[in-house]
Amino acid sequence: MDDIPLSHLFGILILLIFLSAFFSGSETGMMALNRYRLRHLARDGHRSAVKVEALLKRPDRLLGLILFGNTLINAVAASVATLIGIHLLGELGLIVAPIAVTLILLIFAEVTPKTLAAIHPEPIAHPAAYILTPLGKLLNPFVWVITRLSNSLLRAIGARLDSRDNEPITPDELRTIVIEAGGMIPLRHQRMLLNILDLESVTVNDIMVPRNDIVGIDLDDPPEEIIELLDHGQHTRLPVYRGNIENIVGMLHVRRVPRILWDREAFQTADLEKVVHEPYFVPMGTPLHQQLLNFQRRKRRIGLVVDEYGVIQGLVTLEDILEEIVGEFTTGAQTFIQEIHPQEDGSYVIDGSATIRDINRQLHWDLPAEGPRTLNGLILEHLETIPEPGTGLRIGDYTIEITQSAGSAVRTVRARRAAEPAQSLEPG
Repeated sequence: MDDIPLSHLFGILILLIFLSAFFSGSETGMMALNRYRLRHLARDGHRSAVKVEALLKRPDRLLGLILFGNTLINAVAASVATLIGIHLLGELGLIVAPIAVTLILLIFAEVTPKTLAAIHPEPIAHPAAYILTPLGKLLNPFVWVITRLSNSLLRAIGARLDSRDNEPITPDELRTIVIEAGGMIPLRHQRMLLNILDLESVTVNDIMVPRNDIVGIDLDDPPEEIIELLDHGQHTRLPVYRGNIENIVGMLHVRRVPRILWDREAFQTADLEKVVHEPYFVPMGTPLHQQLLNFQRRKRRIGLVVDEYGVIQGLVTLEDILEEIVGEFTTGAQTFIQEIHPQEDGSYVIDGSATIRDINRQLHWDLPAEGPRTLNGLILEHLETIPEPGTGLRIGDYTIEITQSAGSAVRTVRARRAAEPAQSLEPG
């Protein structure tokens, strides 16, 4: 090669640097691709995506091909650089050339292309697939030998060689994917997806209407009161019982009421018993995602939540579960029950019966959600006594003042973030 002109040697070196950069960028670009987007493009018939996916099915062969080419080119580049060094500096070039070519390859053939490929993997990996695919067939014997030797060494040290592509992603990983999708998914849809993932960690206990708040028809009440409830009630399905909710008779759908009340003077409670259907019971602690499936399988929309002794503890509806996913509907009973009242001074007057989950969701707070379900229960747990009006306490980052209590429960409180400027706690 001593007879090769110096200009030609420089041209060969530059070409080798470009080829080395190609292999380096291809390696990083292939490994940095979003595999889910790649599968989507491949299923849509995207030609380069199909080729890339085929290459990535055997990452050991792909890496063997890329590294074989890159190593060979870097070795040749080092030899050419040495010749150039000897041409220019004589024997001193034997020392200077290796140092110079190392810096050049590191900057232009390693760091720069790999950084670019890590930031923009698709524009690098997809075109590279058209070159790597035929090159892999051409160099298959060399790649096969390299792959076999490498895999044998990996097996010897106990490494697993099976592909990780088919491993299922966990809910936490899927949640991270949804969050990092950012502007690719509308914010409302993103919240819905995250809420669906949260269904597994939420049970019917967290969203049920407590036993004391269940609205139903007591057959022992006078007919006039029953008719009044049917005329002005906000619920479409009502439990029917005698004396108390434990003596449940069945569930009544209000669409069956008109024909019963056709002749109000002749109305009898026995008429209601004829049109109710069998109640559906839900065990406490049932995860919401499971209960959603149970409602679907049994063709039900409402269930009574019972504990291990069969005692009714609350009521859960299909609408309650759907609201956990899409947010509260604009119609329905919940619209008429305002439990959180914002005040002009920045505080909130909150009913003691409001659930911690609802407060945290509506106000973007983080009151302790482990333990008591309602604000009343949380306050009683902290104070271990029934507080008098005017009693104040601090829970985490929030200050709470009892404004009304009665009997064994806290009725209303005034609450605010402790970090907010302290202002008057007098009712606004």
